[in-house]
Amino acid sequence: MTKTTPSCGTLLAAMRQANPLVQCITNDVAMNIAANVLLSAGASPAMVSAEEEAGEFARIAGAVTINIGTLWAGGVAGMLAAARAAKDVDKPWVLDPVAHYATGFRRRVVGELMALEPTILRGNASEIMALAGEASRGQGVDSGDSAMAARNAALTLARRHGCVVAVTGDVDFVTDGTRSATIEGGSPLMPKVTALGCALTCLVGAFAASTPDQPFEATIAALALFAVCGEDAGEQARGPGSFQTLFLDSLSALGSERLDAEARITML
Repeated sequence: MTKTTPSCGTLLAAMRQANPLVQCITNDVAMNIAANVLLSAGASPAMVSAEEEAGEFARIAGAVTINIGTLWAGGVAGMLAAARAAKDVDKPWVLDPVAHYATGFRRRVVGELMALEPTILRGNASEIMALAGEASRGQGVDSGDSAMAARNAALTLARRHGCVVAVTGDVDFVTDGTRSATIEGGSPLMPKVTALGCALTCLVGAFAASTPDQPFEATIAALALFAVCGEDAGEQARGPGSFQTLFLDSLSALGSERLDAEARITML
């Protein structure tokens, strides 16, 4: 981070102090780990997605996160209502366009959500490249491309939609169309634990909720926290099972000073 922006540690302390309420409209697989990640990091998750209340709840939440992983017709109305409400009251909202290229249904829904101008877009390289109209090697929810391969696509989307775009992978790339950064860290065990990427989307929402006027910095801080804690847990873990427990413990225990000391961020 530069001297003119708050450090990741400062943003982590602010998020924990705020204990923001984050509306997590996520997929069925991700609900448990997403809630535990937010609780461990210092935020308050709410898995509110029904059409009858999603829009109303979005008005009181600090941020909204929407993940289309297990998409179904009955859930789309709740997603759209929450996104509209967040936009109406100027609350940050984060879109995770999981495998949006796989079916016509997904492409239509993501198009409707993108029209509601997400504050932050977080996806893997293949998802971001496909969303920008580039050829990708994605297969289902898995990326076949590196984060840096999606750099131009991320810049295109950020400028086209006026949002922050985060491409996550072995090295993460974040841009607002003008400024860009990479974040290194994490562990090879992270892709072996289901829905950690989905949980990261919710964590980005938590940081954005506590720093709504700085979505670029908030996104970097969330990704840096994930990377440092992932690396920490990976050094101790014997496999994916122990990694998940150690990762949650690290999210809870990591302090601001250590985050600033260990975060590997390069401003481009």
